[in-house]
Amino acid sequence: MNNVKMPRSDSYREYLIESLKEPEESAGYLEAILEEKDAEPELLRNAIRKVIEARIRMNALSDAAKQYHERLDKMLTASYGSEIYCFVELLEALGFKLGITVEDSELGVESESTMIEESKLSRETANL
Repeated sequence: MNNVKMPRSDSYREYLIESLKEPEESAGYLEAILEEKDAEPELLRNAIRKVIEARIRMNALSDAAKQYHERLDKMLTASYGSEIYCFVELLEALGFKLGITVEDSELGVESESTMIEESKLSRETANL
């Protein structure tokens, strides 16, 4: 057979890290890990590391986030995440579900200004 050059694809890990640069992807990834039944002890710790790595590559990791990650990583190393998974199981037993969403502080400002504009528009329309 001739030497055929096959196109190389990035490794799955590289693809995952790149996709985790999107906040919605990171939130969904972490949420899926927390929903995992019979999760392996290192699963949560590794997932958080990948999200952190994606943020580092984007130069979007604050000093505070680094410190919190270091503290959490030590706790997860010692407990294998048992407290977190126990908390998730308690919530489920109570009929609740833990969710992870993206914080968007700018959205609050935009929503507020949009509401003000809509309010002005409504008053102006009513005066016609």
